[in-house]
Amino acid sequence: MAMHERVGSGLRGFDRVIDDMRLGDNVVWQVDSIDDYRNVAVPFAENALSEGRKLIYFRFGMHEPILSDSLFTRKYEIDSKKGFESFASEIRKLIEKEGLKALYVFDCLTDLLEFWHSDLMIANFFKVTCPFLYDLETIAYFAIMRNSHTYSTIAGIRETTQLLLDLYNVGGRRYIHPLKVWQRYSPTMFFPHLVEGDEASSITSSMEVAELFSSLDRGKDKLDHWQIMLGKAGDTLTKDKMAQEDIKRELMSTIIGGGQRMFDLCDRYFTLADILAVASREIGTGFIGGKSVGMLVARKILEKDAGEKFSRYLEPHDSFYLGSDIFYTYIVQNGWWSLRTRQKTKDGYFSLAPELKEKLLKGKFPSIIKEQFYQMLEYYGQSPIIVRSSSLQEDNFGNAFAGKYDSVFCANQGTPEERYEALEQAIRTVYASTMSDDALNYRLNRGLSESDEQMAILVQRVSGDYHGPNFYPHLAGVGNSTNLYVWDKDIDTTAGMLRMVFGLGTRAVERSVGDYAHVVCLDNPMRTPHIGYGDEKKFSQHYADVISIVENNLLTRNVDELVSGEIGTDRSLFASIDFRSEEYLKERGYSLKYRPIIMDFKKLLSETEFPSLMRNMLELISRVYEYPVDIEFTVNFTKDGRFKVNLVQCRPLQTRGLGTPVEMPKPGDCENCLIRSKGNFMGGNVRLPLDYTILVKTKEYLKLDEQGKYEVARTIGKLNESLKGYGVMLVGPGRWGTTTPTLGVPVHFTEIANMAVICEVSSAESGLMPELSFGSHFFQDLVETGIFYAAIFDGKSDVTYNPLLIMMKKNRLNNLIAGADHLSDVIHVAMTEGMEIFADIVSQTLVCR
Repeated sequence: MAMHERVGSGLRGFDRVIDDMRLGDNVVWQVDSIDDYRNVAVPFAENALSEGRKLIYFRFGMHEPILSDSLFTRKYEIDSKKGFESFASEIRKLIEKEGLKALYVFDCLTDLLEFWHSDLMIANFFKVTCPFLYDLETIAYFAIMRNSHTYSTIAGIRETTQLLLDLYNVGGRRYIHPLKVWQRYSPTMFFPHLVEGDEASSITSSMEVAELFSSLDRGKDKLDHWQIMLGKAGDTLTKDKMAQEDIKRELMSTIIGGGQRMFDLCDRYFTLADILAVASREIGTGFIGGKSVGMLVARKILEKDAGEKFSRYLEPHDSFYLGSDIFYTYIVQNGWWSLRTRQKTKDGYFSLAPELKEKLLKGKFPSIIKEQFYQMLEYYGQSPIIVRSSSLQEDNFGNAFAGKYDSVFCANQGTPEERYEALEQAIRTVYASTMSDDALNYRLNRGLSESDEQMAILVQRVSGDYHGPNFYPHLAGVGNSTNLYVWDKDIDTTAGMLRMVFGLGTRAVERSVGDYAHVVCLDNPMRTPHIGYGDEKKFSQHYADVISIVENNLLTRNVDELVSGEIGTDRSLFASIDFRSEEYLKERGYSLKYRPIIMDFKKLLSETEFPSLMRNMLELISRVYEYPVDIEFTVNFTKDGRFKVNLVQCRPLQTRGLGTPVEMPKPGDCENCLIRSKGNFMGGNVRLPLDYTILVKTKEYLKLDEQGKYEVARTIGKLNESLKGYGVMLVGPGRWGTTTPTLGVPVHFTEIANMAVICEVSSAESGLMPELSFGSHFFQDLVETGIFYAAIFDGKSDVTYNPLLIMMKKNRLNNLIAGADHLSDVIHVAMTEGMEIFADIVSQTLVCR
């Protein structure tokens, strides 16, 4: 584009010095006072208006206005307290709205430190804003206060801007010293110039120049504003409590962020010393994110409110936090901010996400950040670590984001260079997961698609130890302070529940193929879900996830073999000998390398303090939260049976509650029921009308090849959209949402998110079986979305299931989804107006009729 049109500054002598300003110039003034900046901005604005140009004033500073009301065409007041992304995005939209060849005056950028507390983010703002202004052929005035920013911030601004100018006021005389004038040159351009009225004269005499500069305080490299603030906070530790509380809250607003409810919890439990301890382990600046905050505040509650009761059982943590500003800096400095801005629009939300995701996996980090990564890795040595997402909205009241973003285990073996590259790639992977389909759909469905989702990262030392070549904790799992899924009328829902596994907790938070976590009702830990005689082995844990020192990776091992080896403690805590299988194998002449076991955790639950400890921990945290909570934990045992619990995560458990009791149908009214069952449902007391019922037929589904099964899943997703707003019950074989089509229908959760009820039906002939996976990420999605869930164990004496009642009705599939008639033998969609589903917690009765 032609960029030669010249625009006056209002100071004719200065225009001659720099050979005029040109459309496209960004002009940065380093000043000692706002008055000095005003003295150059006002003539610029007056000249622009006199030439009939459009002059826009961006107002966001704490200082007095730069321009009076008569000196601009329009003024926009921007709230910098909302943070970098909101601020930069709003300004970009307004610049785009004003279009080509507008002229701009911005308030002093240094004032952004008041709320951002980061020099780096000011440089980032400049880097994303100035190229956009350049492309629109504008001229924009900016100011920064001299000696208030780091050299690296100034360097970033110098690299991006077209004009960088020092403005001095010495003894009442004004001097302009050009430091950078892009694509212009004269023999005297870069000398200081004395400005008198409209004129400017070069100071070329060595004596005069030396005299001028010797009177100026050039300053040394400044500490980052954040470091200065931390230093002042540290000094406050010796002062009175009120002074400490004030600066503590100021630091918290920058580190904690999040909603008011979580902020208030942190304010109640953290001291200034606690916040400074967190800050000392933060890399970069910005928020540490919801996952980090939840973990820290839960630990502080146990420490502060229970004293010695829990402290001797709690394993300490030594986590690091990668501030959310690193995420922004990574995007800005790799040149992707424009792409990110376009991706956040309605048109680009899904279409541009794959491109941004691919870029996020391949970017480079600034050297100053890389050095801090190295130091963190040196601290951990060769201990395995886990790099976990900790976005601003994650694990907060209202949005759990359970399983939506990645966590990456680093075995942390090999040379320092290899270990560092693995760490960097793990961080990139977490960043890229912000563009995953699950995350995008979750944000869209919860009205968060346009809000800031700042991705911080929590780096934790993996809890556990090496047992032979494998690293793992003895126990890991999730716990809920309220048991929302009960199968026995005697269960105390307020006592909470656990879902736990031997080894790493990955198998506790996901629905594992062919495997089952152990579920514990904490009011009676030996109570188990209804399973038939001989099913204990089938519905127990068969595999464990470990970190292999040999393979330098996360691996899955046979749990029988693992527990039969050296595990560093009493294996009978976790496993009982499977005498039935042992006898069966011996009778058939098999030679056994190790005795078969059942992972029933009987000794752990009946002879140790573990279940009562977990119940009390959950009860205390939930009471303080004034809300049900969901935790993740690990447990490690010594040879003499002592144990330590590591609380690695805590978040509010999103739930609608049990609901008020409903009047159930009388037994005589249930002769033609679609479903009648005892227990195995989740969602509280309900009476829900059903406008439609979608049935996936078991036999017909199993006849399909893998491609056909996936087509069924995608068609369910289309029905989910088509019937949005209706009361719909979805019934199908095995597990909804499995990644293995032989175990159920492989839908994504977003493809069933509009359903009122989902039912998983067992099929003894095919081996398809629901998994009562409360505590998993799937469970979290159901609870958050308010979907009622039931597992139907067809064939059991206390279960009635009559799918013919649905199949007798007209199949509406082809009316709802064009071109789906070839699946009408597999998917049956019936209008079921007048049908209702009833559930009662006390009697543990479920009826659909």
